[in-house]
Amino acid sequence: GAFLGAEKRLRVAARRHLDEAVLATGVPFLGKPGHAQFLKELHQVSQKVAGVRRFGAAALDLAWVAAGRFDGYWERNLGAWDVSAGVLMVTEAGGKVSTIEEHGNPVEGASIVAANQDLHPLLLEKLRLA
Repeated sequence: GAFLGAEKRLRVAARRHLDEAVLATGVPFLGKPGHAQFLKELHQVSQKVAGVRRFGAAALDLAWVAAGRFDGYWERNLGAWDVSAGVLMVTEAGGKVSTIEEHGNPVEGASIVAANQDLHPLLLEKLRLA
C-alpha cells in the first residue's frame, strides 16, 4: 500500500462524475511537440469537469491523485523519472493508470492518465475526443 506518514493509508478520491472532478495536468511549452494537441484536450476536458489545475510537477500531481486531493491527472511527453513513483502510488491507492491510447506503459512517457476506477474511463473518453 501507499501511506502518508506511518499510519494513514492513501486512497484515491471517490468521486464518480466528471462534473464534480478537479483534475491536474501539465502544459507543454509553446512551440514544443504536443502543444496544439494539449489545447484540444484541455478544451474537451474543461467543458466537463469542475476544474483543471497545473502545478508543474508530474510526480506531485500523481501523489495528490493517490492522496485523493486531485480526482485525476493527464499529461503527454514525460520521462520515466517524472512518473514512476507516482504511478506506483496511484495504483497502490486504488486508482487506475494507463496511457491515453491504452497501449504501452505509462512509465515509458508517451502519455499518462490517472484517476479512480470510475473516472478513468470517463476521462479517457473526453481526451480521445480531442
